[in-house]
Amino acid sequence: MAAMMPGPRASADGEGGGNTWLLPFMLALFFAWGLATVLVDIVTPKLKSLFDLSYTEATLTQFCFFAAYALISLPAGAMVTRIGAMRGLVVGLVVMAAGCLLFAPAARSGLFPMFLLALFVMASGIAVLQVAANPLVARLGDPAQASSRLTLAQTFNALGTTIGPVIGAWTILAHTVTPTGTDPAALAVARQAEADVVRTPFLVIAAGLGALAILFWFLRRRVREERAAHDSGPAGLGLDLLKVPRLALGAAAIFLYVGAEVAIGTLMVSWLEQPRVLGASPEQAGHLLSFYWGGALAGRIVGSFVLRVVRPGAALCAVALVAAGLAVLAASSTGTLAGWALIAVGLANAIQFPTIFALAIEGLGERTAQGAGIVCVAIVGGAIVPVATGALADGFGLAVALALPALCYLCIAGFALAHARDALGRPAALPAE
Repeated sequence: MAAMMPGPRASADGEGGGNTWLLPFMLALFFAWGLATVLVDIVTPKLKSLFDLSYTEATLTQFCFFAAYALISLPAGAMVTRIGAMRGLVVGLVVMAAGCLLFAPAARSGLFPMFLLALFVMASGIAVLQVAANPLVARLGDPAQASSRLTLAQTFNALGTTIGPVIGAWTILAHTVTPTGTDPAALAVARQAEADVVRTPFLVIAAGLGALAILFWFLRRRVREERAAHDSGPAGLGLDLLKVPRLALGAAAIFLYVGAEVAIGTLMVSWLEQPRVLGASPEQAGHLLSFYWGGALAGRIVGSFVLRVVRPGAALCAVALVAAGLAVLAASSTGTLAGWALIAVGLANAIQFPTIFALAIEGLGERTAQGAGIVCVAIVGGAIVPVATGALADGFGLAVALALPALCYLCIAGFALAHARDALGRPAALPAE
């Protein structure tokens, strides 16, 4: 998910149409990190099987991945302000590639915590990319078309999350090594072979990220950057903006949205494998997961037109209620209906993140960048809600566990309804820095 973060202002070859030469490279970057991010949903069920984990233990993959946003986002903003967006992209790509490379020693060690470390490092690189990439894309061309370029970049990110599950199902879930007998040595060999399956696609991704890092390093001097107006020191974090109800509740909505989206994506393969749902094989379930993320891609394209004629608050309220209803329908039904109802939540997810984001920072004026940083830290919901959902699944089953994402969507609908009724109007005065 591509979130707009504070960062230095950049212009390529000056202002105007000549700036667009860098845009294709940025679109490739958004696609690459979208593909890498969604592979976590494929790795989770594989590691669950490999290490015989409970649902709660398996969702620690998402906890470690999204915890990086809480720990890295604000320091990354300060770093990018100092070194510039282009160098920030290089740092983010190198760190992300390092995380992918860590899957090799993780596979050799056969230790679950090593996989968690690899995911955390990879996510730390993505957090840096989030900080550096979005402001840079906004500046590559006519300022009046900045929103259009960001939407295009986010669409390529969604394209990566749509294709990723297909690749993951083919390279990871389709390869299952069955041990011959119950001999401990044979079991160890089978586990090692399974771990090697997880390693391979991430090593390929690391090579691609390394190539992008080299490319952006050589392009860095062609982009002139202006320092941000405010330093990112302790006084510049803008935490006092949490006194603004619109921002505080918007950040909470982002927390809940990312948590619900990731929880459903993480448990989707296990859900579709259940005999009471589709009884799909791991590979089949992995392929079907692409429809969940593909729904977000299609819905984002359609939503960009719908939001031109429908008030954002009203549209957000409607899709959040639909998402909650679909989660409840999936939990209370069986068979094909239960499977496709949960997959369809992806379509209802499409406009939620960018719409919540825009509503949360509306009216902040010169402090918009600080507000954006606070909202993006709330992406840590992807670390908390999936673990809580996994705990519910362990105690009461997957169907009952879906009540938590449904509740998250209902809370988002409440935020949207309050905005639609102007109950969260723009603040008359912002807190002083």
